[in-house]
Amino acid sequence: MSLGRSIATVGGFTMLSRVTGLMREMMIAHFLGAGTMADAFFVAFRFPNLFRSLFAEGAFNAAFVPLFAGHLAAEGQGEAEEFARRAFAVLAVALGLFVAIVELVMPWAMMGLAPGFGDVPGKMELATDLSRICFPYLLFISLTSLQAGVLNSLGRFAAAAGTPILLNLTAMAGLWALAPFTETPAHALAWGTFASGIVQFSWLAYSVRRAGVRLNAVRPRLTPEVRLLLVRIVPGAVGAGVYQLNLVINTMIASTVADGAVSYLNYADRVNQLPLGVVGVAVGTALLPLLSRQIRAGDHAGALDSQNRAMEFGLFLTLPAAVALMVLAQPVIRVLFERGSFGPTATQATAAALVAFAIGLPAYVLVKVLTPAFFARHDTKTPVKVAGATMALNVVLNLALAHPLAHVGMALATAVAAWFNVGALAWILRGRGTFALDSRLKLRLPRLLAASAVLWVVLWAAERFLHPMAAGPLAALAMTAGLVGLGLAAFVAAAHVLGAARLGELRALTRRGG
Repeated sequence: MSLGRSIATVGGFTMLSRVTGLMREMMIAHFLGAGTMADAFFVAFRFPNLFRSLFAEGAFNAAFVPLFAGHLAAEGQGEAEEFARRAFAVLAVALGLFVAIVELVMPWAMMGLAPGFGDVPGKMELATDLSRICFPYLLFISLTSLQAGVLNSLGRFAAAAGTPILLNLTAMAGLWALAPFTETPAHALAWGTFASGIVQFSWLAYSVRRAGVRLNAVRPRLTPEVRLLLVRIVPGAVGAGVYQLNLVINTMIASTVADGAVSYLNYADRVNQLPLGVVGVAVGTALLPLLSRQIRAGDHAGALDSQNRAMEFGLFLTLPAAVALMVLAQPVIRVLFERGSFGPTATQATAAALVAFAIGLPAYVLVKVLTPAFFARHDTKTPVKVAGATMALNVVLNLALAHPLAHVGMALATAVAAWFNVGALAWILRGRGTFALDSRLKLRLPRLLAASAVLWVVLWAAERFLHPMAAGPLAALAMTAGLVGLGLAAFVAAAHVLGAARLGELRALTRRGG
């Protein structure tokens, strides 16, 4: 499958998962609002998600996919399956022990993750209870990630890309069905999250078996290949999960700022994750196996072209998305969340955070384009060094900006740190001679920026004109939908006229990879 079609496949399913994710957040905003209960759940859910992003989706896939793909290409499916079974067994035992230990020390873990919760009566205890329900999700979703790596290496992207949809649907069902019977709606949501891990694991187990791969249970053994996998996971954990780690740092500081600050950041990040997930996850997922094959075959020119096209594709989608989110932050948040327990004050606070997060949106995606260039060459140490510097910068900026700008300063710190991460990775790759902007991207990048500037002017003027007419919920929905449609048309037209992209190329991209 070509890079363009792979990105389109993953992106399409990821888009659906982000849409259902927004639906889930809308239900959470209605039932939990943006105060103590919502803060406690978001921290409880972020705790297993942190380790999933570090050791499962990020570093694990970055280390596992090249090794599995290498076995598949050099020795055939039988040896690749044996390697996957050994890795599965070791991962299951290690994570089972880790989950059990964390469950025992959860009260102390919460004090470290959200120290400010202790200032609100009952908030720390609620967060601890919810975390103990949610944390086993890590075991199931990490094993799901291994199965996804197998499928992605085989060029089967759809089943794995669709698993987050099951998370959202199961969590929503749990919230709706269990809320009348649990202590709080947050408890119902936590149990729904736990169940979603089992559902996702079962779905991919079925999908892997349909793909002809048998991940039968074997005795855990640290074979040389598994040891190599573990060695590559450890340094890659920080590099692949720097964005999530930045969010966790934000959470720790936000818990000390004000009641509701964690929720404001979470809701804003959820909206920001829509284009980030669709583009960034899709590009990174499709690019790593392709680069691994090209580099293994000695096709360095092809690898360089793949990186440039992935960067061009990512920027074409994320630059206008960032502009749209910055200009339309308030109407978007109002339409999505302002109902039930989520009021106008929460809308304004969340919209301000969204503007700051959106500044870094293209950078978050470019990191997904640049890190596979290291992982495909089996270099997992360099991104760690860059990530360490990025996190240090993020902490400094958080501490500097949290006081004058509150939670908005923390979102802005994350965006600035992401751009630093991109610059450092690109500079290192360029110095090694493994990445450079080609003539096509050099020509089109300033034109993409110009088209994005046109989009900014159009949306700003239209929003100022239509805002007085959006008095009620339906009017606000109609206005926001109209602005999105207008913005899309304006950007595509400007990109075509300015030569940033041609309509024929966009149609061809999803058909045959451009």
